[in-house]
Amino acid sequence: MPEKDQNFQKGPDVRGNMVKVNIDGDTMFVDANQYQPQVEHAKRLLRQKKLPKNPKPKEWQAKDYSLNKIADYKPFNFVDGEGVRCSLYVSGCLFDCPGCYNLAAQNFNYGVPYTKELEDQIIEDLGQSYVQGLTLLGGEPFMNTEVCLSIVDRIRKEFGHTKDIWSWSGYTWDELQKETDDKLELLSKIDILVDGRFMEAQKDLTLQFRGSSNQRIIDVPKSLKAGKPIIWDKLVR
Repeated sequence: MPEKDQNFQKGPDVRGNMVKVNIDGDTMFVDANQYQPQVEHAKRLLRQKKLPKNPKPKEWQAKDYSLNKIADYKPFNFVDGEGVRCSLYVSGCLFDCPGCYNLAAQNFNYGVPYTKELEDQIIEDLGQSYVQGLTLLGGEPFMNTEVCLSIVDRIRKEFGHTKDIWSWSGYTWDELQKETDDKLELLSKIDILVDGRFMEAQKDLTLQFRGSSNQRIIDVPKSLKAGKPIIWDKLVR
């Protein structure tokens, strides 16, 4: 009886000019001369087929996940909202958006603990006359409400409403209306919400302050008064 064929080949399975690869459980053959570009293209297509996670109302509670850690703090930047801003990146996010630009910050244990020393530094930086306000990003600010409410309340105490507060969130406006009290409190104390998951299939780098066309820039005080989302009146695109 003949012995079973054994394959001692190392590396990718090459047949003729084609290379067998496995991407996220899908097997396919690609041109060996275009191996890496085709694999990267295939990965992009697969990511576009995936969608972020969608929580039920009150399913994800900050008290159950947040470790009160900070992924980064960037003072005096021009990209995270209108004017010169100080940006606080909190650690931890459960939406798992394919194509997320800040994967490391999805981990609740990433970065360093939020401290009074950092809070004092943020307040000092915001005290500069040319700084318009603070931006909360992540990670997911609404899954780190203890940290975010601490700095937001301090800003209102020190500056009133002379400094504005922006926040990005994977939650939509409508989802936040059905959320926990701490999330609703944070929403009530900010000025601008950029809402919704990043959707790679709707990615558009020409948009103002957001990455995909499903996301909105919402004027929070006007929206709370109207009982529905009101788009920021300075929106260009």
